[in-house]
Amino acid sequence: MIAKTEWQHDQIYAATSDSGHTLTFDVARVEGPTPMECVLMSLCACTSVDVISILTKKREPFTALTVSAKAEKAKESPSVFTDIELLYRVTGKVSHKSMEDAVRLSKEKYCSVSAMLEKTAKITFTVEYADA
Repeated sequence: MIAKTEWQHDQIYAATSDSGHTLTFDVARVEGPTPMECVLMSLCACTSVDVISILTKKREPFTALTVSAKAEKAKESPSVFTDIELLYRVTGKVSHKSMEDAVRLSKEKYCSVSAMLEKTAKITFTVEYADA
């Protein structure tokens, strides 16, 4: 895997992945997210992929999943994440046990982003059920 960033102007950076996708980073949060916001979004995306895959394999009748994160950062540099709260909101007639198992498996076994972040952050989660 290869990635690069190129300074554009002010606090704007263009990032490119080896697959050719681009993303604009902006420390001022005007033209794009900050790098740390992208890390948090990546955590939400990574665990979402796991949970959807597991629920699909279990043939659970979900119709929607939203994962949101709230994070605290260290006050001293480097200001790494120290606490992250994930909220999983699933819609559909999903078994609570299947959902809890999927989230736990993502956190403990499959989510690479979570595994990296857990080196500095305590990650907790809550599941909300919205029956369709």
